[in-house]
Amino acid sequence: MGELFRSEEMTLAQLFLQSEAAYCCVSELGEIGLVQFRDLNPDVNSFQRKFVNEVRRCEEMDRKLRFVEKEIKKANIPIVDTGENPEVPFPRDMIDLEATFEKLENELKEINTNQEALKKNFLELTELKHILRRTQQFFDEMEDPSLLEESSTLLDPNEVNRPAPLRLGFVAGVIGRERIPTFERMLWRVCRGNVFLRQADIEDPLEDPTTGDHVNKSVFIIFFQGDQLKNRVKKICEGFRATLYPCPETPQERKEMLAGVNARIDDLQMVLNQTEDHRQRVLQAAAKTVRVWFIKVRKMKAIYHTLNLCNIDVTQKCLIAEVWCPVSDLDSIQFALRRGTEKSGSTVPSILHRMQTKQTPPTYNKTNKFTTGFQNIVDAYGIGTYREMNPAPYTIITFPFLFAVMFGDLGHGLLMTFAAIYLVVREKRLMAQKNDNEIFNMMFSGRYIILLMGIFSIYTGIIYNDCFSKSLNVFGSGWSVRPMFNPRVGGNWTADTLTGNTALQLDPAVNGVFNGPYPIGIDPIWNIAVNKLTFLNSFKMKMSVILGVIHMVFGVSLSLFNHLYFQKPLNIYLGFIPEIIFLCSLFGYLIVLIFYKWVAYDATMSKDAPSILITFINMFLFNYSDPTVKPLYKGQMILQSFLVILALACVPCMLIVKTLVLRRQYLWRKNLFNFADMAVHQAIHTIEYCLGCISNTASYLRLWALSLAHAQLSEVLWTMVMHIGLSNRSIGGFVGVTIIFFFFAVLTIAILLIMEGLSAFLHALRLHWVEFQNKFYTGQGFKFLPFTFEGILTGKPED
Repeated sequence: MGELFRSEEMTLAQLFLQSEAAYCCVSELGEIGLVQFRDLNPDVNSFQRKFVNEVRRCEEMDRKLRFVEKEIKKANIPIVDTGENPEVPFPRDMIDLEATFEKLENELKEINTNQEALKKNFLELTELKHILRRTQQFFDEMEDPSLLEESSTLLDPNEVNRPAPLRLGFVAGVIGRERIPTFERMLWRVCRGNVFLRQADIEDPLEDPTTGDHVNKSVFIIFFQGDQLKNRVKKICEGFRATLYPCPETPQERKEMLAGVNARIDDLQMVLNQTEDHRQRVLQAAAKTVRVWFIKVRKMKAIYHTLNLCNIDVTQKCLIAEVWCPVSDLDSIQFALRRGTEKSGSTVPSILHRMQTKQTPPTYNKTNKFTTGFQNIVDAYGIGTYREMNPAPYTIITFPFLFAVMFGDLGHGLLMTFAAIYLVVREKRLMAQKNDNEIFNMMFSGRYIILLMGIFSIYTGIIYNDCFSKSLNVFGSGWSVRPMFNPRVGGNWTADTLTGNTALQLDPAVNGVFNGPYPIGIDPIWNIAVNKLTFLNSFKMKMSVILGVIHMVFGVSLSLFNHLYFQKPLNIYLGFIPEIIFLCSLFGYLIVLIFYKWVAYDATMSKDAPSILITFINMFLFNYSDPTVKPLYKGQMILQSFLVILALACVPCMLIVKTLVLRRQYLWRKNLFNFADMAVHQAIHTIEYCLGCISNTASYLRLWALSLAHAQLSEVLWTMVMHIGLSNRSIGGFVGVTIIFFFFAVLTIAILLIMEGLSAFLHALRLHWVEFQNKFYTGQGFKFLPFTFEGILTGKPED
C-alpha cells in the first residue's frame, strides 16, 4: 500500500542471456513491460552494432507494409483490426515473411504499372473519341467545310486561269480547361491573329492515370495557313501541355476512326475492370492480415534494437544486459526469462543478478486507467525524484474539489457528470474506434478527472444553492416575511407593505424573522436579496483563505514524510518545524480568527464585530492603539505579539542556523557536497518560502474570484436569454422559448461548461503545481521507460 504514495523501489540488474535464447527472452520481457534496458555501447555507432543487419531487414519489411497499407487506404478498403496480439515470430521465420512481403509488393507494383499504362491508353482513346466527335461538329457548323480541310478540292481543270482556292491546315487536341483563356491569348499574340480557334468542353471529368485525380479538359481545333504558323501553333501547344492527336481530313475517315476507337475503348474497359477486380482481391486479402504483420515486424525490430544495447562476451555465446526494474516485480521478470529460455529450446538458463550502484534510479509510479490522468497532471509539472512522496493520490481528491469550488453549479455539474459517465460507460467501444481527434483524445484520457470534477461540482452547487444561476427552495427559507412588528418600519408589516416597497430589509435581530439556519448550503432567499453579492463575496473569500491555508499546511506536512524516509533529521528540525510554525502562527491563526468571529458574534452583535483584515494587518504592525478596532477576545495583544515574534524567529533558524550546521558538515566531510551551492540554495528556499506563504495565500483567492465570475456569467446568460422567452406567456411565447432555449443550451455548453470549465481547470492546475506541490515535491527525477510492446499494439510504433 505504501507504494501508492511513493514511487516504486527500483534496482539495477544484470542479465546473462545465452545467444540462442536472447531473442526469446527479450521478447518475453517486452510482453510484460517491466524492465528498462541501458545502452552498454554508447560509443559504438548504430551502423556498427551486431544486429544492425536484422534491424535493416525489419525496416525494409516495415517499408513494404507501409506501401501495402497506403494502397489499401487508397482503395478505401477497411483494415481489419481484431485486437489480436500475435506472438513474436522466431528469427528463422524472417525469411518467410520477407518472401511474402516481397511477393506482395512486386505483385501490387506490377498491377499498378499495368493499370497505369492501361489507364493512360484509355485516357488517350477517350480524348481521341471526343476530338473526333467535336471536330466533326466544328466542320458541320461551318458554311463551307471544304475550305477548312487541309486537302481542299482543286479547281476544275478546265478553269486553268482561275486562282487556286485557299488551303487551311488544322491541328486538334485536348487541353486543361483552366488553361483555355491564356492559351487563346497566347495564340492570338504569337500568330498575330492569323489563326482561328474553336474549343468545346468535355462534360465528364477525366481521370489522370498518374495521380488518380479527376480533371476537366476541353477539345480544341486550330486553323492556320502555312508551315510557319503550323510550327508556332505546335510549340505553343507543347508549352501549355496540350495533347495533340491526328485527325483525318475527310468525314468518312473520321467516322471509321471513331468506330475503331469506340471498339478499342470497350475492349480496354473490360481489361481495366478485370485488372481492378484482381487488385481489389489482393488488397482485401492483405487488409485482413496487414495489422498483424505490422505488429510482428515492429516487435522483431524492437527486439533487435534492444539486443544492440547489450554487450557480447568474448566467447560470443552470451549477451550481457543491464536493466532497471521494480524490486516488487523481480519474480515476474524471472518467470519471463524462464519462459523465453524454454521457448528457444536452450538448456542453459538465463541469469538475473542484482547490482549495487550509486546511480539514481528512474521514477516509476504504477497506475491504472483511473489514476493515469491524475498522475499525468503531476508528471506534467516534473517527474518526481526517486522515492519522494507522490502527489497523485492526494490530487485525486484535492484537484476536482478545488475545481468545483470555482465551478460550483448544480446544473453545470450534472451536465459535466453525464458527459463523463458517457465516456466511462462506452470507453471500450471508444478505444476500439481509435479516434484521431486530438481534443477528443485529451478529453477521453481525462474522463475520470472530468467525472470527479462533475460530482464535486454538484456538491459545491448544493452548498452554494446555485443551479443555472437559480436557487432551489427545497427546505423553505430560514427567513420569515409574515406580517410582524418591525422597528425599522415603525409598525406591523402588511400586504401593502410588501407590495408597495421594492426592497425591504429583514433584521435577523428581530424575533420571529429568522427561523434558524438552512439545513444545507445557502438560504435560497439570498438569491433575491439586494445585498446578495456582499454576503456571498464575504463568505467565498473567507472560505478560499481557509481552504488555501489547509491545503498549504497539508503540503508542508507531507515534506515531513520525505525527510523521515531519506533520513535527514536536519531538514526536520531546521526545515519542517520552522516552516510549519511560521505558516500556522500567521495564517493558521488567521483561520482561527475567522471561525472565532463566526461563532462568537450573533445577529445582535454583528455590528460591533471588528474587521478581521484590519486586525490581521495591525497584528504585523503591532498597532493596538486604534480605538476604532475593538479586540476580539481578552489577551489578544499578547497572543498576537507572541505569534509574530515566533514566526520571525523561524526565519533566521532556517536561513542562518541551518546554513551554519551545513558548513560544519562541509568541514567534516568536504567530499559530500558543494557548500557554496547548498548555502545559496538554502537562502533562496527560505526567502521563497516566507514570501510564498503570503503570495500563495493570496493566490487561493482565485477560488473566490472564479466562483464569483462563474455565478455572474450564469446569471447574465439566464437574464439576457431565457428571461426574454419566459416573460411572454402567449402561444408565440412558447415557440419563442423553444428557440431561445436552443441558444441558451448552446451558450451554456460553449461558454459556461467548456470555456469556464477550462479556465477553472487551469487555475486548479496552478494551485497544485505552485501552491501545493512546491512545499514537498522537487520533481527532478527521470521517468521509467520500460521496454514494452504495448505501444505497438496501441498504434504507436517503437523507435
